[in-house]
Amino acid sequence: MASAADRDPRHHTQKMQKALHDIRNHLREDIQKVDEPQLKAMFETSAEVLGGLEKAFKDYEQKNEKAWR
Repeated sequence: MASAADRDPRHHTQKMQKALHDIRNHLREDIQKVDEPQLKAMFETSAEVLGGLEKAFKDYEQKNEKAWR
């Protein structure tokens, strides 16, 4: 049986935001560790995409966007 936390959408959105944030930070840290320009660009692009997803989860949670109301 699912707990109350498991049924709370915020519990899930907050967990996903943290996971996305952590991966995004890891990508940004690794940009400094590699020399290949294409890999740096891929890491930066990936970090930007994850930032957008993190924002989408936050907007859903806060009902900031018309689509989430």
